[in-house]
Amino acid sequence: MNIIKKLMSAALIAGIAFLSVIQNAQAQTVSKGIKNVVLVHGAFADGSSWEKIIPTLQAKGFNVIAVQNPLTSLEDDVAATKRAIARMDGPVLLVGHSYGGMVITEAGNDPKVKGLLYVCSLVPNDGQSVGDVTSAFPPGPGSAEFQKDASDFLNLSSKGIHEHFAQDLPAKDRSVIYATQTPWAVKATITKISTAAWKTRPSWFIIGLEDHMVPVDLARAEAKMIKATTLELKTSHVPMLSQPDKVAAFIIRAAGEL
Repeated sequence: MNIIKKLMSAALIAGIAFLSVIQNAQAQTVSKGIKNVVLVHGAFADGSSWEKIIPTLQAKGFNVIAVQNPLTSLEDDVAATKRAIARMDGPVLLVGHSYGGMVITEAGNDPKVKGLLYVCSLVPNDGQSVGDVTSAFPPGPGSAEFQKDASDFLNLSSKGIHEHFAQDLPAKDRSVIYATQTPWAVKATITKISTAAWKTRPSWFIIGLEDHMVPVDLARAEAKMIKATTLELKTSHVPMLSQPDKVAAFIIRAAGEL
């Protein structure tokens, strides 16, 4: 009887030990990946570009900051992004939309940044400006709708918003985007970055197949250049507003792979 009790006790101890190993492994799987996400908007926009993404990420336990770029210069936008990175406790996935791709390629050299995710973005190489990046391919039709004011800031025309920037959104949403757009300083388009952060960090890229601002051929060439994990969506220039669930899922996937 004592022998049976000892065997049963040994089996119980072994079972508890095995269960502990499984639970520890599961805990490691759950905790794997980055929990800090910094979202960087592009030209003519602000942090509300990410309003449909943020609640999904927060519900999954992510710490999220949407940068409010002033769009007054590339240097100012990089500084604003770096301040957001500094607020995060731990490693960061940096996400940039459109011109925000220029910003995260420079700001992404911050040691906290472990990965870069581009959404319909402009992606420079070392020493390139917006003009350098866009000159590689014929411009998208949306670029013809840039309007420069007397202070050397650019706005996007009503036609540009409705037909080329966010053409797959409801009309009332397009009208709000037009009314709330943030002017973009011309000098931000000619300033060159220093060193491209994607050379030392893994990258992801969302391509909009109906993007009239960053042409598909340019986006595909950029994604190939940076060896990005790529997702192509049938969307306008603003997939985070037109297909937020797919964009959020891609961000979550990228964070989990870091």
